[in-house]
Amino acid sequence: MPRRDGTGVPGRAGGRRPPTTAPTETAIPAEAAPASVSADAAPVAPPAEVASSPVPDAGAGRRWRRVASGVLTALAGLLILAVLLAPDRTDRLSAGTFLRIPLEALLGLALLLALPARGRRVAVLTAGPALGVLAVLKVADLGFHAALDRPFDLVLDWALLDDAVGFLGDAAGRAGALAAAAGAVLLTGTLLVLLTLALRRVARLVARHDRAATRTVAALTVVWVACAAFGVPVADSGTSSLVGAHAAEVRERLRDRGAFATRIAADPFADTPSDQLLTGLRGKDVVLAFVESYGRSAIEDPGLAAEVGPVLDAGYRRLRADGYAARSGFLTSPTAGGGSWLAHDTLLSGLWVDNEQRHRSLLASDRLTLNGAFRRAGWRTVGVMPAATQPWPEGAFFGYDGYYDTARLGYRGPTFAYAPMPDQYTLATFERTERAPADRPVMAEIPLISSHSPWTEVPRLIGWDEVGDGSVFAGAAARDTLPGDTVGRAEARAGYRRAIAYSLRTLVSYVETYGDDDLVLVFLGDHQPAPVVTGPHAGRDVPVTVVARDPAVLDRIAGWGWQEGLRPGPDAPVWPMDAFRDRFLTAFGPAGHAAAAHPAR
Repeated sequence: MPRRDGTGVPGRAGGRRPPTTAPTETAIPAEAAPASVSADAAPVAPPAEVASSPVPDAGAGRRWRRVASGVLTALAGLLILAVLLAPDRTDRLSAGTFLRIPLEALLGLALLLALPARGRRVAVLTAGPALGVLAVLKVADLGFHAALDRPFDLVLDWALLDDAVGFLGDAAGRAGALAAAAGAVLLTGTLLVLLTLALRRVARLVARHDRAATRTVAALTVVWVACAAFGVPVADSGTSSLVGAHAAEVRERLRDRGAFATRIAADPFADTPSDQLLTGLRGKDVVLAFVESYGRSAIEDPGLAAEVGPVLDAGYRRLRADGYAARSGFLTSPTAGGGSWLAHDTLLSGLWVDNEQRHRSLLASDRLTLNGAFRRAGWRTVGVMPAATQPWPEGAFFGYDGYYDTARLGYRGPTFAYAPMPDQYTLATFERTERAPADRPVMAEIPLISSHSPWTEVPRLIGWDEVGDGSVFAGAAARDTLPGDTVGRAEARAGYRRAIAYSLRTLVSYVETYGDDDLVLVFLGDHQPAPVVTGPHAGRDVPVTVVARDPAVLDRIAGWGWQEGLRPGPDAPVWPMDAFRDRFLTAFGPAGHAAAAHPAR
């Protein structure tokens, strides 16, 4: 049977001589080569051998590219699932968190299958950045829950970013703060880009395998509905709930502005004559001390109370021996983990101030504050703010007669982690500059900040006559440096309880050293510490205590039901913090006894 040779000419082998020799010899099949070919001529490679050098390499390259493409697509899908399934707080993270079917993924895949090619491209360019924003929002929620026990506020919390950078600068230095800020910006940009690219890759896979994708989505949808119907935790719609909650919060912020303005104007003490304000405290020096992060956990959590409780109990025994008495209860703070100014606003104004919008609205008003009532009634009012290292715009609203920020307090010693100065120096300077030389009663608001996080350095109580300009606190005998850092929970708790114990011990010692029949001390926590100390769901209650030597002062609050001592028990009354101003003004007003006996809840 005739066949074609290497030249493509039908007939027997060698039917037509090629114009050249060596190049064309390689094209002659081996079985058709002439017998006269010399034995020492260059061997002629068979066709299979000629083609064997590039072909296996190209095939292997294609296989590796397919494998790499498959791996990238799988990683893209896992990244999208991780964003959709990730919780917004660490206590919701468990082994089964990512073993769920997110409803949002099923809806997204169904949309990609239904859209034409151009529509898919538009959907990817829209939904990809939206996924990136969702990832950033979840990271922000994780951080805010860990630090402040609440989610990130999309409307109001942007103003806190500057405060966060400032706190990092105080705790870790300017370079550390700038590095953290740059890292946050880089992370945000990276998430936006990565999730857009990931969604584009998944969309291409769905388009190439639309039938298989359709069957898969249908099957998973049936599984999701069945699991949801029977309460099996495989069916997940957490992202939709999260987005809905943030959207509702945005609407609430817009609505609340007008409602809160109405509450500010409704003040039952706005027109009270000065001679009817605080008549039960005439002639008394009143010190209102906020102890930073002094929360209910400090006296009830066994791991914290083991150090804090004995300080309060021993301190009260000494005060009782000096003729003092105390009554204690609980207040529920509007904040936790931080935001001390919100607690100050709430206690002093009698309004629930739990966000920056309400804070700004309050500052723009003429609401009568507790210190304003003292000023109207004839007291010299003083604000002692040891942590105020920058201008304090709130000063114009509170209107203190005397104001001491970090610079004016004149401290010459070292800082202690976040705290610019020890509490003992703050109280000693107030006593020396305001209370001792005063020719009329003084009312002072004094935040004590030695117990502010990160709790890596804590002062020691020294003799009050040694305090001087504060340079003594540079010595090893006046400071405790905790080993390591406070990144871990155990280290944070150890530093926290030691710092709280120092602040409370300092307050008791101040009363022992400088107290008299005319001193009334009200001290309370501004908020609970961060969840790294308390654990999740610790609540927002803080202890509050009134200390006085004059029994008439405590008689005025007998109807409050507060318990004796510096440490309230588990069944002590709990009030919202915004109730304190009105109850205090009522108890110490002309009709104090009757009004205080039946406090309105």
